[in-house]
Amino acid sequence: MSLLKPSLNWLLVFLPVAIFAEFSHLEVLAFITSALTIIPLAGLIGESTDQFAIRTGPRLGGLINATFGNLTELVVGVFLILNSDFEVVRASLIGSIVGNLLLVLGASLLAGGLRRSELVFNRQAAGVHASSLLLAVAALVFPAIIFASRAVTPNQGHLLSAGVGAVLIVLYVGALLFTQVTHSHLFGGPTPTEVPRWTMTRSLVVLGGSALLVGYVSEILVSSLRPALEVLPLSPLFVGLILVPVVGNASEHASAIYFAMRNKVDLTLEIAIGSSAQVALFIAPVLVFISLAVSRPMDFVFSGFEIAAVALATLIVAVIALDGRSNWLEGAQLLGVYLIIAVGALFA
Repeated sequence: MSLLKPSLNWLLVFLPVAIFAEFSHLEVLAFITSALTIIPLAGLIGESTDQFAIRTGPRLGGLINATFGNLTELVVGVFLILNSDFEVVRASLIGSIVGNLLLVLGASLLAGGLRRSELVFNRQAAGVHASSLLLAVAALVFPAIIFASRAVTPNQGHLLSAGVGAVLIVLYVGALLFTQVTHSHLFGGPTPTEVPRWTMTRSLVVLGGSALLVGYVSEILVSSLRPALEVLPLSPLFVGLILVPVVGNASEHASAIYFAMRNKVDLTLEIAIGSSAQVALFIAPVLVFISLAVSRPMDFVFSGFEIAAVALATLIVAVIALDGRSNWLEGAQLLGVYLIIAVGALFA
């Protein structure tokens, strides 16, 4: 699969610029170039993970992809928590879900649908991912309802968020068992004809090196965030909801579109819907527990705008997944909804 991924490695030219800007206290330049640098680093993490997964087989490979697929977002989220930018963290979690469901899937269906009259995909697999996502989104929305309906102390809020997070992680483990063990025949995985292009050593070295660089560049991004926002006409909500998810998932976005154009829509849906479910079921609760561990407690209380965006995106995709068929018009409609949300985030 990795052989087919478009390369964005040329963006690594911005790495020395980001480092220079950080040491020169040029916050706006540091913010922009560090965001651009994260794009190819996320792509290298994904490619090395794919190469590793091909060698280990579909079951363990699925677990590896699930663990490292959203590593970039997790690292950025940790640094945002350490910097107490909880508004941006929560917005980035919602933005990742919404971006995958509307931007990635919409662009993929549009690009693939322009080449053929109808796109066909595995309705059962898409339905399982959509159901998991609906349940996860309900769990993310529930704490906000509690906070809005009654007075909740900070300790009660942290306890509620931890409880919800624990349930989501259990659901995540159950989803892994379902997709990789008990019902693996419903889902795609590495095909028998795939041959790894990288050695195991190279895969591990690239994965480790990219992860370390993502950590370093993420620290630059987060430290320059607030100073940059004082200059740039962007709100923290827009940065978290739109910018951070697009940067962290750019390589995945390109791959999803590429597969859809070659009529491999099941792989596209695995990337778009599967990744969204992973963020809601695993990344979000892990960040909550990390925040508690570092004494920067973050709760699961999202704003009304964020709740409306993720609920709308999830409902639309669940409807699309019902019949196992799609076309370019549905892709354009998904993109239209995403643009509406993006414009709204500028003024929210």
